[in-house]
Amino acid sequence: MAQVEEENFFARERDKLSREITSGFEELFSTTNGLNRKLEEVLGMTREYETVAALWRCFYNLMKQSDLPEGNFTMEEKPLGLPGTGSHVIK
Repeated sequence: MAQVEEENFFARERDKLSREITSGFEELFSTTNGLNRKLEEVLGMTREYETVAALWRCFYNLMKQSDLPEGNFTMEEKPLGLPGTGSHVIK
């Protein structure tokens, strides 16, 4: 009789630990999914900034070329700097 009670105790403990482990894995899986979604959002934002930066770079290069004399596509003068950085000098 004592052996049966002992086996039942270990079976209950085993089931309890199995439920705890299952619960822990479910929580880990849920948290991992949340992290994955956040990482995808960050990567998406990075791509958006790259697109905007490329657009501004094209605009800057176009404006730089329009300031040069016709037919001259290189700047021999010292660059004026970028607006907003404190190094930009207005002509």
